[in-house]
Amino acid sequence: MLHEMLTREIGRSGIKASAIGLGTWAIGGWMWGGTDESRSIAAIQASIDEGVSLIDTAPAYGQGLSEEIVGKAIKGRRDKVVLATKCGLVWHTQKGNHFFDYDGKPVHRYLGKDAIVFEVEQSLKRLGTDHIDHYITHWQDPTTPIAETMEALEALKVQGKIRSIGASNTTIDDVKAYVAAGQLDAIQEEYSMVKRDIEETLLPVCLKEGVSVLSYSSLALGLLTGKIGPERTFEGDDQRKDNPRFSVENRRKVARLMEAIAPIAAAHDATRAQVVIAWTLQQPGITFSLCGARDPDQARENARAGRLRLTAEEIGSITGAAATHLTELAA
Repeated sequence: MLHEMLTREIGRSGIKASAIGLGTWAIGGWMWGGTDESRSIAAIQASIDEGVSLIDTAPAYGQGLSEEIVGKAIKGRRDKVVLATKCGLVWHTQKGNHFFDYDGKPVHRYLGKDAIVFEVEQSLKRLGTDHIDHYITHWQDPTTPIAETMEALEALKVQGKIRSIGASNTTIDDVKAYVAAGQLDAIQEEYSMVKRDIEETLLPVCLKEGVSVLSYSSLALGLLTGKIGPERTFEGDDQRKDNPRFSVENRRKVARLMEAIAPIAAAHDATRAQVVIAWTLQQPGITFSLCGARDPDQARENARAGRLRLTAEEIGSITGAAATHLTELAA
């Protein structure tokens, strides 16, 4: 039986959003083998139709492309969407800390006030909106004090351009500095059944400070969908090609975990991927799960995980199976 979409609050912001969020990194095409705009728009709209309100994007995803596609997709539906985007990975200036090159252009981590004020306007334009519900520092900039960054973000909040503040790719010290400098409502970090290190580090701080956690890669770049078997090969700029986590041996271990999950999935008339996402959302301190989708079918499948309720017994048995099969998984 499917329930209502699970909704939760982003920190202390008063903003409620679906616990399942749509992550749009793949939609920007970069590191995912290109993008198909009409299919991407259809995926975003299918998510909204299924009750997913949280849509997460970033200027860095295809240097503005993902934001533009999201902007087209939410036209006429803005009131149904809790829109999250990011700042801090810049290519309009070379201030800050050089991070990587994109198409031969340097991209820097920079969270100075001047860049944030510039970036928010660019994002608003690309997204076709007058406000961003959740604005996130994408990567931390070692050259700018967090207090200065926070001052700029708090000013944007007063102006009504953003409604809440988040930070991504953080350390414990970063989170403490944000909390000391203003109202941090959420952090966004990688978390999945195969990557649980934040349980020991960031989650205790967030639980104590009332900071939500938007987890990304809940399906570990597709590893935990139950669809990537040991025989699959990866090509082109697909980032999974040389990723040790996708070794054939790892995929065999995951296949055994998927066999253990299969009866629970069958009992709920759900896919194994939906069960993995639902398990993720029931972990203490994990508030939202961002799931990527490149077509409407994937979008609908992910969304339905937010309407699945696993029993405490089922959660326990999945956790036990993960402990059995995933202990020696290579990072």
